[in-house]
Amino acid sequence: MHGSANKRQPIGSVWRTLRFRLAVWNAAAVIITALVTLVGLRQGVSWALVRELDQVLLDDAQDVGLMIQETPTDQATELQGNLNRMAESHEHHGWYVKLFDADANEVWATKNARPNLPRPNIQRERSPITFDGYRIVQSRVDAAISNVKYIRVGATLDQINEDMARIDRWVLLAAGAVLLTAPLCGYWLASRAAETVGEIITTASRLRPSHLEERLSIRGTGDELDLLAETINSLLDRIAAYLNVKRDFLANAAHELRTPLAAIRSSVEVALNGERSPEEYEELMVDVIEECGALEALVNQLLLLSETEAELPATKFEQVDLNELTLKAVDMFSGVAEARGVKLRAGRIDYAAVNGNRGHLRQVLNNLLDNAVKYTPGGGDVSVEVVVDAPFVRLRVADTGAGISAEEQQHIFQRFFRAESARTRSPGVGGTGLGLSICQSVVHNHGGEIDCESNVDHGTTFTVTLPLAEVESAAANN
Repeated sequence: MHGSANKRQPIGSVWRTLRFRLAVWNAAAVIITALVTLVGLRQGVSWALVRELDQVLLDDAQDVGLMIQETPTDQATELQGNLNRMAESHEHHGWYVKLFDADANEVWATKNARPNLPRPNIQRERSPITFDGYRIVQSRVDAAISNVKYIRVGATLDQINEDMARIDRWVLLAAGAVLLTAPLCGYWLASRAAETVGEIITTASRLRPSHLEERLSIRGTGDELDLLAETINSLLDRIAAYLNVKRDFLANAAHELRTPLAAIRSSVEVALNGERSPEEYEELMVDVIEECGALEALVNQLLLLSETEAELPATKFEQVDLNELTLKAVDMFSGVAEARGVKLRAGRIDYAAVNGNRGHLRQVLNNLLDNAVKYTPGGGDVSVEVVVDAPFVRLRVADTGAGISAEEQQHIFQRFFRAESARTRSPGVGGTGLGLSICQSVVHNHGGEIDCESNVDHGTTFTVTLPLAEVESAAANN
């Protein structure tokens, strides 16, 4: 599966693949961490061994100092014999003792004392130093034996060096094992991590606009790769839903366009099938013009719907006085309402400035008022309000018409949906079924919401909620 996916990728060489780079990064991190740990461990062991030797030398210096202080002058030879025996018992450690006078001249030393090399300059007492492969401690004593003021106790570092050499060999073996296994384990882990990516590539390569049912598998680990797979599945779901809506939209648009075109074609065919009087030709031309007008209106609505769905960037919006726009729309529909015997009035109209497209917002008002006047029988009322409720403004269009059933309210914003309720039984009422879809698209494009409340035989209220412009929000806060 991964092989076929990789063949489709123009990744060039193997070392440019994500799997290889993850393996290199993982191996480098493991190797660096292991080497730092091993070097730190080695240094820690070395420090611990030297520290232990220093403690032994300090204790020995204290014991030898006590022996010298308690030894009278006439027993100096016996003291030297005891010290020589101690040195012989610790010969494998290179342990020795030296006695010095006040001028740091050597007075006496054990038989196995280190060769007479240049003596170290020891400034601090009981502070171990390293000199020429030995660890040395100097201590001052108040001895009864003449000319003895200082003692030095030392031991070779050879055994520690041998121990460290063995540790170095183990460190090198461990480092070699890490260098060998880290790339292999890193590549294996990288392969596991890249498996989901490979599945994404393979699945994406099989996807087609007509076949979007395939989804990535979720491993259930809850890690970032699972989250990535879930995100991509969610994206595929949205794309599939969007394409289905587009497909239905195209089918419905084609169906709606076909009706006026068929009517125009039939009218023209009738006119061509025989001799007609001028009055009959005129009547046919009127029918053709009416159908062309309906066709033009439908095409304009389709173009407007497509334009609103393009989600114009906020940078192209302008500040629009919603109250002024509302009053103009009420004035424009007042003649139509009066002709239908409907009372159209403007209620509370607050000053409200919003950021948006003036033409699109005017279309929302026109569609809502057109529907309200259409579906309200003679003698009914239609009212319009603009109410500021910072940081939002609410535009309400209410009528006393036949209302919409609860079931139909779930579909009124769908494209080409025409309710079969009493609202559509009013004489002379017709439409394309795109008006409310356009309203919803425009409102959403402006960051707002549109809601419908309706009861059969009691009327309908549409509420458009839009965010106020910043200047208006600031003024309201002040």
